[in-house]
Amino acid sequence: MSFNDPIADYLTRIRNAACVKHKYVDIPLSKMKVSITEILQRQGFVKDFLINENKRIIRIFLAYNANRISIIKGLKRVSTPGRRKYVPCKDISNIFGGIGISIISTPKGILDNNLAKKMNVGGEMLCKIW
Repeated sequence: MSFNDPIADYLTRIRNAACVKHKYVDIPLSKMKVSITEILQRQGFVKDFLINENKRIIRIFLAYNANRISIIKGLKRVSTPGRRKYVPCKDISNIFGGIGISIISTPKGILDNNLAKKMNVGGEMLCKIW
């Protein structure tokens, strides 16, 4: 099965699993998805994740609050294969006043908006998560 946009598929799988309150979601493995998942874990949107090299999947354990409401309120794909969105460092802004993050693919790797500003690099804005 081939995908035109693997990052949109990644976000949709997480969104759907969070909506139906699944404990975890399995996603096909790639280096970019692992980098994005590491950022989500660092920011507290995801509890943990496991990489299964044999089955080529990432198992992402979703984070919920005490009332079993998902920490992730929304996910939005910004740059698509048909329409890339690049942002210079000076145009990187906070999402919902710092509650959310944007994930940016830079020459220094995949970074969240705060780290990209600190490192003074811009790049392709992949998605926004709040």
